[in-house]
Amino acid sequence: MPATSSRTERVVLISVTALSLAALAAQAPASRPTRFDEISVQRINIVEPDGTLRMTISNRARLPGIIRHGKEEAFDRPQAGMIFLNDEGSEVGGLIFGGRKNAKGEVQDAGGSLSFDRYDASQIVQLIGVHDKEDRFAGLAVTDSPPGQSSHRRIWVGSDEMSTASVALSDAAGRKRILLQVAADGSASITFIDAQGKPVKEIRP
Repeated sequence: MPATSSRTERVVLISVTALSLAALAAQAPASRPTRFDEISVQRINIVEPDGTLRMTISNRARLPGIIRHGKEEAFDRPQAGMIFLNDEGSEVGGLIFGGRKNAKGEVQDAGGSLSFDRYDASQIVQLIGVHDKEDRFAGLAVTDSPPGQSSHRRIWVGSDEMSTASVALSDAAGRKRILLQVAADGSASITFIDAQGKPVKEIRP
């Protein structure tokens, strides 16, 4: 009889202990912050509690294509960087950067770009700098991007491969209408342009 009582007491004690641990676990945070001095990865995905992707930080090899509503479409990105996504899992901009030489020693895909997109449309703001065998420019671009329609650049502030600093203001169709320029030698001008792209008035010092 005493042996049976002892076993019963042990069972009760184990049950109470298990219930206590379960209660403590239920009250504890779902996860605890983890600190690292250094971490090496190829890609990090930032997600919402429901799994919706909100941002990806990736090397060149694993940078995703274009993502719309959680579905990825193949798109070649020869850079590394970060891709930003909205609450619905659609791309809304990103930060990309790269640069390398090909077998001929020519510089390719060198530079960086920070861009933001309109909801369900393409870029509206882009800060970009490129200097390689094909392009040499740097500046800020503001674009009209109506959903389902063609995008047109409205404002450009930057410099080109000839070291000419310029401000170009365009109409809703993307046609330059006012162009302010300062060349590398310091010569400056303001040019007014008609809808056909013909200069109609130019102002110089």
